[in-house]
Amino acid sequence: MIQCNPIGAIGAEVDGIDLNMISDDDLENLKALFAENGLLFFRDQELSPEAHLDFAKKWGPINVNRFFTPVEGYPSIAEVRKEPHQQYNIGGNWHTDHSYDQIPALGSMLYAKELPKVGGDTLFAGCAAAFDTLSEGMKSTLRSLRAVHSSRHVFGKSAVIPDDMADLFGNADKALQDAEHPVVIKHPLSGRETLYVNPGFTTRFVGWTEKESNSLLAFLYEHISRPEHTYRFQWSKGALAFWDNRATWHLAVNDYPGETRLMHRITIEGEPLEP
Repeated sequence: MIQCNPIGAIGAEVDGIDLNMISDDDLENLKALFAENGLLFFRDQELSPEAHLDFAKKWGPINVNRFFTPVEGYPSIAEVRKEPHQQYNIGGNWHTDHSYDQIPALGSMLYAKELPKVGGDTLFAGCAAAFDTLSEGMKSTLRSLRAVHSSRHVFGKSAVIPDDMADLFGNADKALQDAEHPVVIKHPLSGRETLYVNPGFTTRFVGWTEKESNSLLAFLYEHISRPEHTYRFQWSKGALAFWDNRATWHLAVNDYPGETRLMHRITIEGEPLEP
């Protein structure tokens, strides 16, 4: 029997389920929990790549990441790896996956394959709760704005990628697309008003210069990442995190020098975002 245990400011741990064997009723329950919490954690799962894909496809078509190295034999699964000799990690700054796409991803499923002895946690932030705690005047201002999101500075030809991470990324020539999205969206599942900007890929507000945008964006980034809006997940082997990219940020903590961390990530297609 599925048990849901809300944790902290955002998210819930789900117990009593084997993701290899999900009934139609289980899936409906999980979809309701996902809409309500925006972030679900499942521990002690034994998932083959095929089982991981099967679970992901129950939520929608797969969004194949065009920049990450795929798992060998499984082009729809991105490999998120850090080796002992590497200084930097993937996702080590606050961001939202695929906000640079015209139709941003619904969510991402990250599965723990190999973990360091200590560390390697992931931080999550809730963007609906962050919007709720703004003043009415700020809410009104933000509702009128749209923002530009881009992958050029992260994955493009001008991106500064450390030499020891160069083999983790590819297709720099495909980092050409910018996207515009409302700064405040009506979340497609929960209906809540949610902030939709992030430090990784948002570059400016539409109609504003980057210099004009920087101060307000910096305020929003600090506000969203405040402790009362965040949760720190400690991984265990076989754990799977499933987050809603329209409702959350995440950050992979890089605190395990000289060790390996290997995760498999599948991203699911979303839908156009509306204010």
